[in-house]
Amino acid sequence: MTEVRVRFPPSPTGYLHIGGARTALLNWLWARKNNGKLILRIEDTDADRSTEESIAGIIDGLTWLGLDWDEGPYFQTEFSDDHQQAAQKLLDSGHAYKCFCTREELEKKREAALAAKEDVRYDGTCRHLTPEQIREKEEMGLPSVIRFKVPQKEGVVSYEDKVLGTIERAYSDIEDFVIVRSNGKPLYLLCNVVDDIRDRITHIIRGQDHMTNTSRQVLLYQALGAPTPVFAHMPLTLDLQKKKISKRSHGEIVSVQFYREKGFLPWALCNFLVLLGWNPGTDQEIFSREELIEAFTLERISKVNSVFNYQKGNAKFFTDPKLIAINEHYLRSMEITELAQLVKKELEAEGLWDEAYEGEKQDWFLATIDLIRDRFHTLKDFTTAGRAYFSDDYEIMAKPLKKNILKHPELKTWLPQLGQRLGELESFTEEEVERVSREMAAELGIKPGILINGMRTVLTGQLAGPSMFAVLVALGRETVVRRLQNIDHLYQD
Repeated sequence: MTEVRVRFPPSPTGYLHIGGARTALLNWLWARKNNGKLILRIEDTDADRSTEESIAGIIDGLTWLGLDWDEGPYFQTEFSDDHQQAAQKLLDSGHAYKCFCTREELEKKREAALAAKEDVRYDGTCRHLTPEQIREKEEMGLPSVIRFKVPQKEGVVSYEDKVLGTIERAYSDIEDFVIVRSNGKPLYLLCNVVDDIRDRITHIIRGQDHMTNTSRQVLLYQALGAPTPVFAHMPLTLDLQKKKISKRSHGEIVSVQFYREKGFLPWALCNFLVLLGWNPGTDQEIFSREELIEAFTLERISKVNSVFNYQKGNAKFFTDPKLIAINEHYLRSMEITELAQLVKKELEAEGLWDEAYEGEKQDWFLATIDLIRDRFHTLKDFTTAGRAYFSDDYEIMAKPLKKNILKHPELKTWLPQLGQRLGELESFTEEEVERVSREMAAELGIKPGILINGMRTVLTGQLAGPSMFAVLVALGRETVVRRLQNIDHLYQD
């Protein structure tokens, strides 16, 4: 059986966006499912727009997502000789010809076709030039492009698409298309085919926006005497206005780096992306790597476009609620030691890391992040909502301050008193701190929640969180007493 070989060929003209990441993911899944090979090929022929920064960003993004490749990265510009040789081969075999029509001549023909309400297409003026006529024009120094000679016969170009079924396009609907510019540089259409032939690509998994090229590329495969790969055209990913997501229109919201910086987990993003246009045929939405590789098939790729339901007005997340839910699942269920390493990086970035967290305070560190993660959405929450567990420099949010502190001015006295009682406990356990807190509330004739919610606001700055008595123990006696007995500043204007 032929080895499965797929490729991911991004253009390095910007960051890796989620549409490109989804294409890479589906190719990666197909390679891994079939014990095949994924080739990374950087299509850098657009010298004006390709940058080293973009190349580094693409490689870094794929590495962060865990989408490893087996060959490459290859760079398309390194194989310009292959592209030139293929163009010459097509000329020599009669499958292509030189076209000397100027831009002005073509524009006049286009305008005439539009005026006559006819199809705008090349009319084949140079298709039948004799060798002598071609030589004469070349001796005159006239510039030329190379056009592919589409067969002039009845019938269709046909290929099987694993997603869409049999695709046919009549020869008569395809004009003689340009494969080499007048400056001698081959176009994407030809380069892409030549590279795929050289890399022995067996399956091409890409977006449906590339389908306009596919029939012409099939003709190129046939003319170059190479087998046609299996195609699988994925649906497009649209925004809420049903427009294709793009770097130009949507900015950083569609960048993989954006989600990395916001604290999303790489596999959570992969899990989300695969569901944009693919389903397993069941209700399952959460997949481990192994489960997804096992479940993935090209036939389950959807025929209809998917919607990336990002909420641009949501100041907290700016992204699809399903992605948030998937990220929460992984954040709250992953092995605590694995999570600890991710939290460490966040704490280091904020200057909050303590080497003791991997030493004598390791058990406390693991227990604490396990306690607080259940209400968190991304890794960033450990240094924002969870900052009070790792530093005295934390923000007390306006809403809990108003609701739980300023609404009860008596707490200015009560909380320091409670802090003193907690400091005098012989055993600082959840049971004991709860007992003391509830006993004091009973003595004061108030609901326990007034003290408990007040403590939460003072100690964590948050409106909600884990069991308050577990929080007290996690913070420790010394921290709890100090914070509860220093609250005067909260009542100052």
